[in-house]
Formats: sequence, C-alpha cells, structure tokens
Amino acid sequence: MSDLERYSRQILFKEIGEAGQLKLLKSRVAIVGVGALGTVIANHLVRSGVGYVRLIDRDLVELSNLQRQTLFDEEDAKLNLPKAAAAKTRLNKINSSVTVEAVITDINLDNAEELLDGFDVIVDGTDNFNTRFLINDVSVKFGIPWVHGGAVSSRGMFTVIKPGETPCYRCLFPHVPAATGETCDTVGVLSPLTDIIGSFQAMETMKLLVGAKTTPNLEQIDIWDVTSMQMDISNGRNPACPCCVKGQFDFLDRTSEHQVAYTTLCGRDTVQINPRDKRELELKKVAELLSRSGKVSGNDFLLRFSPAEDMSIVIFKDGRVLIHGTNDIVKAKLMYAKYIGS
Repeated sequence: MSDLERYSRQILFKEIGEAGQLKLLKSRVAIVGVGALGTVIANHLVRSGVGYVRLIDRDLVELSNLQRQTLFDEEDAKLNLPKAAAAKTRLNKINSSVTVEAVITDINLDNAEELLDGFDVIVDGTDNFNTRFLINDVSVKFGIPWVHGGAVSSRGMFTVIKPGETPCYRCLFPHVPAATGETCDTVGVLSPLTDIIGSFQAMETMKLLVGAKTTPNLEQIDIWDVTSMQMDISNGRNPACPCCVKGQFDFLDRTSEHQVAYTTLCGRDTVQINPRDKRELELKKVAELLSRSGKVSGNDFLLRFSPAEDMSIVIFKDGRVLIHGTNDIVKAKLMYAKYIGS
C-alpha cells in the first residue's frame, strides 16, 4: 500500500478507490497541445497517477504564455524552451513515478496515427479546429475516446467523444468554421477559464480511465457573466456523418478538399496557406478583431495585418493567406493558428 500512499486522498473517493487507482497507474494518455488547457490537464493527470502521459506540442514558451499556462515560468520563456520539454521537466519534479514523454512536433496527417494510436484516451489541448478534426479521425479510426475542450475570451466548452457510443466531433461540427480571427491572441482569454475547462477535461479523462460514467453533454461556461449551458448530445449522431458512419477520414487523406495546403514561395520569405474548401470571409469582421493585436489595412479584396515589425499577414477574401517574414512552414502555421484560427 506504501506505493499508493501519495494517492490516498484520491483513493478515499469511493468512485475511484484502490481498484480505480490501479487502473490509472496502468493507463496511457496523449495530450495534444501543451498550452493553457494542456498544462492544466497534464498537471492533474500526472498528480493523479496516470502511468504514461505523452505531451505533443510544436510551440515555444513565451512571456505572454505565463498568464495562464501553469507549468511554465519566466526562465522557460527567457530560454525559449519548447513547451513539451519545459512541461516534462516540471512534471517529472511533481511525480517521478509516472512516465512523461515530450514530443516536440507539429501534429499533422503524416504523423497523427503514429503519435496517437495505442493510447487509452486522447485529450484536446489545441487551439484550432483543423487539429481537432484530425484527432477525431484518429479517434474514430482506432476506437480511442477523446476529450474535447476549448477556451477563448471568457467562454469555454468541453465534451467527451466515445467512438461507437456518442456523436463524433464531425457530427457536432460538420464543417470547419470559416476563419474569424477570434483566438486568444486577438480577443484574449482569462486564466481562471482555462483552469476550469482544463480541470473538467482532466476529470472526464479520469472517468474514462476508471470506467465511470462521463458527461453526456456539450458543456458550455462563461465565467465573466457566470452562466452555463448544458446541451445533451446523446442523440446527436449524424446518420450521414462522413467520419463515424461512412468511415471517411478526410483529415487523414492528403487528397481531401478539407486539407490546407502550405507552400513556401521561392525567394520571397513567404508561406502561402490555402484552404482547399473555398470560403468567403467577412473581411470587415476579421479586421475589427485583428486590429486589437496589430496594424490592419486593406480593401474590398484583402487585409494586411502586421502583428510585428518583421512579419505581416495578408488575408484574401477566399481564405487564402500569405505570411511574409518566414519560409518556415511550422512557424507560419503557428502564426496562422494564433491570429486567423482555422
């Protein structure tokens, strides 16, 4: 019993107990994204004794992260450490008896199956819709449950997706939303919100791992107005869903119209990002949101947004984007996710 002493208060909770704790110790969880949500999720799962936790993230720690990304400190930001690596170091000090693996990479259709297959639960700590649709494809293909969460401004949501039992993410959100510019970098986000949503995600993950009943709802919270809404999604499965009904994994398919094409423009220090599913943006609305984060100019056909002196982003009405100031596709994707969304 001595090895379980650190979990004694958790074991006293009868719905977990010693049997549940032993299940946690044998469990494997992959967390995609180690930012505001991911750090909270990882912190709780590692403290709770989940035996193996894989952290997947492509980004570096920045000073602006420290307001809400709870595993990082000023030294991490000063050293520009990869988020996954910095989180692993901190988590190893919290609980050295569990295995924490840091994977510093951009998860995409080429590596998603390899990175996520074989885990008991996948947890969403991401900041964009395309990655969530990718997680959903892997989840349904391999029968792995996943816990979705999202937070921006003062609003957050979470739900549990269990292939074969609940609607999949694509049942709930049939189409990738058109870019609106409403991200944490354009409208902000409150630290207590990410703590709350991430904690709920960690709790639902633990329920899945011990075999307990999870929420049947898409839970939505606004912590500024102190309001909440529960949407029962039990019967929300789409009988024509391309993913969980037809077995069509568009976000794992390079030829799919849902893929986003990233192209380095030769000699121009520019990356072009071109969604294949054509859309028409409301440029005025996008401009209003982006103006909070930098200089915006434009016309009826495009916007030019400058978040920094050495970089500018040109956004066309059909959703095509040019990111000037880099030829690094991963860096361009980070900028796209920060300011454009999906």
